[in-house]
Amino acid sequence: MDAVEKAGNGHPGTAMSLAPAAYLLFNRVMRHDPTDPHWAGRDRFVLSCGHSSLTLYIQLYLSGYGLSLDDLKSLRQWDSLTPGHPEHGHTPGVEVTTGPLGQGIGNAVGMAMAARRERGLFDPQTEPGQSPFDHQVYAICSDGDIEEGVSHESSAIASVQKLGNLTVIYDDNEISIEDDTRIAKSEDVAARYEAYGWHVQVVDWRSSDPYTEDVEALWDAIQAAKAVTDKPSFIVLKTIIGWPAPNKQNTGKIHGSALGADEVAATKAVLGFAPEPFAIDAEVIKHAHRAVERGKAAHAEWNQAFEAWATGNPEGKALFDRLAAKKLPEGWAAALPEFPADEKGLATRAASGKVLEALAPVLPELWGGSADLAESNNTTMKGEPSFIPAEYATKEFPGHEYGRTLHFGIREHGMGSILNGIAVHGGTRPYGGTFLVFSDYMRGAVRLSALMKLPVIFVWTHDSIGLGEDGPTHQPIETLTALRAIVGLDVVRPADANETVYAWRGALEHTDRPTALALSRQNLPTIDRSKYASAEGTLRGGYILSEASNSDPSVILIASGSEVAIALTAQERLEAQGTPTRVVSMPCQEWFFQQDTAYQQEVLPRGVKARVSVEAGIRMSWDRIIGDAGEAVSIEHYGASAPAKILFEQFGFTADNVVAKAHASLAKVGEITGHKTGN
Repeated sequence: MDAVEKAGNGHPGTAMSLAPAAYLLFNRVMRHDPTDPHWAGRDRFVLSCGHSSLTLYIQLYLSGYGLSLDDLKSLRQWDSLTPGHPEHGHTPGVEVTTGPLGQGIGNAVGMAMAARRERGLFDPQTEPGQSPFDHQVYAICSDGDIEEGVSHESSAIASVQKLGNLTVIYDDNEISIEDDTRIAKSEDVAARYEAYGWHVQVVDWRSSDPYTEDVEALWDAIQAAKAVTDKPSFIVLKTIIGWPAPNKQNTGKIHGSALGADEVAATKAVLGFAPEPFAIDAEVIKHAHRAVERGKAAHAEWNQAFEAWATGNPEGKALFDRLAAKKLPEGWAAALPEFPADEKGLATRAASGKVLEALAPVLPELWGGSADLAESNNTTMKGEPSFIPAEYATKEFPGHEYGRTLHFGIREHGMGSILNGIAVHGGTRPYGGTFLVFSDYMRGAVRLSALMKLPVIFVWTHDSIGLGEDGPTHQPIETLTALRAIVGLDVVRPADANETVYAWRGALEHTDRPTALALSRQNLPTIDRSKYASAEGTLRGGYILSEASNSDPSVILIASGSEVAIALTAQERLEAQGTPTRVVSMPCQEWFFQQDTAYQQEVLPRGVKARVSVEAGIRMSWDRIIGDAGEAVSIEHYGASAPAKILFEQFGFTADNVVAKAHASLAKVGEITGHKTGN
């Protein structure tokens, strides 16, 4: 109450009613060490209802994670350790950034999956519960979390995966910002989770009169949940929001705003607390800080088990150390394929699949799958078992609980939040695929991946009107530009099979941000690298693929993906007309602008203002590159259903149109007059 009152805004009510549950988790239930928030053997905690950040911050303060009372007094203020929503990497003890509702449930599912995959990598033979790689994942969620569709998607996957190491506590207080949730919610949430296949219990603190916070009943439910190892567990905790505030409890008024001085004073009187702000008895801190001693003891016990495992598994220990350090193995890149020049070529999605097959033996940490589009996305590593309980394996996808190929079903949003949970858990490197246009379904998770700087790899195929007959609903006209607007996301659209190889290499070498691979459905010519520059330039985002005949270009053609081949043909025609023309392949604008200014000027000299961008999407993200005199071969309307070749011709993605646009740009800078400029 005091923290929100001092800040002038915040969410006190849920933090008040969840305080006993949170304290129980941090002081009695979870295995954690406040002196080492990154301890690999710790249980994980996710506050999915991130608006109730004080639920977490107060426990971090009480149990000894280094937060002070002054930090609580600085809630939601500049440069504080207690921002409005918990932020991964900012506050010790915060596992994941939460706030966008429902995401935390998906993150928790991903963490539970990552824990099982990690156990399979390091210690699959040990009896359940006896391995140093066994730990629990706990999450607290709210009505807002279970109402968001992402919670349905990820919860359904958790059931199929039989994640017995996951327990979610649902704060069923029946209040949201618009007060009583009955105005918009009528389903039986417990029955919903039973229908998924979760182990469900109800702890009803509201059933007694007066209201009683029966912590013992919640303890018993958590222990029962832990004992169920073949299902995720869901505990419905029926609370009164803001209890025991005498006038505002059980109302929407206490959800997202300060109580006011009079209500704070009245509530403290009910509780028998001192009236002054932030008063706390030293004995309370001393008692709560016993979590440090318990954590150190649990950590020491775990260390013994871990060292015993390491002694008997030197190769596993070496792998564990490498993954913990986020390092790739020596010489790993030698496994990457190299594709010969081929006019017929290969779809970049197919090349991506071949890269994955090549990397499977050398990067055991790399795992992933697709939102029911494995064959289209080429996301299945050949011969690798699926990550699935054995009874759910199929003839097409055999597997077991420690497998490698992920199956998300048609659940892009859930897939994104789960991938984030896997990445934030640490150790392994996840990827997930769907069609590029459906990245919109998972945009919230992608943005959070960028915000948390997680090395998730998104494999998005069918990257343009080149997918053809499926038509405008599936053709991502604006999607590349929209994704480039996400700060911290690297969007890579390779021009051929060999650029795809380097796209994967760049994605894997970056451990501090996510990468989106935008890959073609249709075959693209594999560029003859004996004639043109090496595809290694992909790692710099943009590079001179084909220099002007006199090394002094009058116009620069800049293209990505399937349109690079068109730009090369246009270059031949312009050169034949006597116009020195450079072709720049720019698969990743983000990587290009991370290069030093000298390199950028080498590729795109300021003095060459006649420029043409060529990309089968909207122009918007190219204006910075082509400048005021530049022209764009783009598509500013939705596509159509027809074979790809017809669409490219009808919508102007032809060498003729690129030449015309080059003439138009040259005319703008006064280089030529009297030529057809195109439209």
